[in-house]
Amino acid sequence: MAHDPQSRFEQNQQLDPRIDSPGREGLTGTARGDVYEPTRDPEDVTVGPDHRPLEEQPRWRRDFATDWPEDNFVARRDFAKFLVLISGAFVAGQGWIAANSLLRRRRPAPSRQKIGSLSALPLGSATMFAYPNAHDPCLLIRTRDGKLLAYDQKCTHLSCAVVPKLDEGILHCPCHEGVFDLATGRNIAGPPPRPLPIIELEVVGDDIYAIGVTERTV
Repeated sequence: MAHDPQSRFEQNQQLDPRIDSPGREGLTGTARGDVYEPTRDPEDVTVGPDHRPLEEQPRWRRDFATDWPEDNFVARRDFAKFLVLISGAFVAGQGWIAANSLLRRRRPAPSRQKIGSLSALPLGSATMFAYPNAHDPCLLIRTRDGKLLAYDQKCTHLSCAVVPKLDEGILHCPCHEGVFDLATGRNIAGPPPRPLPIIELEVVGDDIYAIGVTERTV
């Protein structure tokens, strides 16, 4: 072994080949290979009643974690699922509205249909009929001055049946207290967002015919 300072310095600079080993076996004062890897506080780690590792626990226990790191992960994951579901529902809703609007435009005009007669409808009275289909309830009204009015009976809020109150001059929806003007069918109170659709009428002699439907937004 060299005794001069320069030789001793050069020997000390030589690296032990074990320094490249991940375990640093036998080397004093050296750090292990995973020293900079993230670690978790033992108090923050979920331990099940059976003391099995978290990855071996049942799915329900992993979804309802009891430690904060896992709980935060579950919360973020569920929030992401919620956003995806809401976005999908929004897109599906917009598609349904667009498809329904397209189908309505392509729907053929309602046919002419007899719905009643003047002799069977006294002044100041109302009766029901179906138009343009058997499942579309409507109201035929004859005011005290002899004017004929006809509207779709389904409230424009949630499709409850409206009830005519001729003495008060209104059509009333009992479900959510919606009110429509009897003379025009326009929404004047409550939650209904738009007027009732008008059923177009034609009178031939004593017969009353429905000849079309006019839907309105204002």
